[in-house]
Amino acid sequence: MRVFTMLPMRHWREAAPFAAAAEAAGFDALMTVELGHDVFAPLAFAALATDRIELTPSIAVAFPRSPTIMAGQAWDLHANSNGRFVLGLGSQVKGHNERRFGIPWSAPAPRLRDYVRALRAVWRCWETGGKLDYQGEHYRLTLMTPDFSPEPTGLPMVPVTIAAVGEAMLRVAGEVCDGVRLHPLCSRRYLEEVALPRIAEGMKRSKRRRGNFDIFGGGFVVTGGDAKTVAEGMEWARRRIAIYSSTRTYAPILALHGLEEVGAKLHSMSITGRWNDMPAEITDDIVRIFAACGTYDQIAAAIEARYGGLADAIELNFPAGAPAGLQREVLSDIRRIPHRFEGFDPRW
Repeated sequence: MRVFTMLPMRHWREAAPFAAAAEAAGFDALMTVELGHDVFAPLAFAALATDRIELTPSIAVAFPRSPTIMAGQAWDLHANSNGRFVLGLGSQVKGHNERRFGIPWSAPAPRLRDYVRALRAVWRCWETGGKLDYQGEHYRLTLMTPDFSPEPTGLPMVPVTIAAVGEAMLRVAGEVCDGVRLHPLCSRRYLEEVALPRIAEGMKRSKRRRGNFDIFGGGFVVTGGDAKTVAEGMEWARRRIAIYSSTRTYAPILALHGLEEVGAKLHSMSITGRWNDMPAEITDDIVRIFAACGTYDQIAAAIEARYGGLADAIELNFPAGAPAGLQREVLSDIRRIPHRFEGFDPRW
């Protein structure tokens, strides 16, 4: 199984040494997330400090950026990392698009499908020198002059993955993307009964191969050198699960486990600002639905039980101060877990 880890984002000077150490430890990919800091800049510093490791935002919010703007950011990261960049996109939810970014909202799945196709039209124009003429439902791109066209890279096309929770977006991932980034609020049961069948339906539409499609399993991985550290990590996961569970977008995941009342109560608590009280509604059993937990000598088995046979990649962040040799040993154990992903195969 492939293992991703989160790149430091607040202080850019930390990105390069962290990236080099992560590559030496044996991580497969470095990821960023679009929260309070720029999602792309740390990856640029990491690209210059590494040679092998994959670089990906997980995720960059798509709709506030035009496809052409996003294409350019991805192009330079891909070229300057010698083809190691993977563009991870997400739609975000309606409220954030309308009230935080100030842009109109429409059905996200068909719009993101159109967005990905528009991106690729721009990239083909730049790589091949052909005319830009993309006519989609949401995006129409027909102008590209030499001054605004970067040099061809001679590399494979940038792989594109998307975040997906609902069934329509899962189908879009399978149909037009090179992989999917499942949500942290994702259980083995949701992965097996909902996500994988919908992804397979999308892949069937476009005759894509499972071996070239990367499934990032979502959920949480909690580990440490002793039971106390694991318990502290579970408290962090409990808080995150409570926040996600208060969002009605994720109600179908809770419903699959009979947790509708928990979600409804958390939503009400969020409306009244009772954020600090919300984690108490998440029991240890609920935490373990969404998290693989265990000490360093247990975590590979816990990850295999949680994701084995279904996902290709997971996120693992070691506690501060974990020895480099121990990290390599734990990563080696996890990377021995079989998975189906063989490698991206994006075609121009």
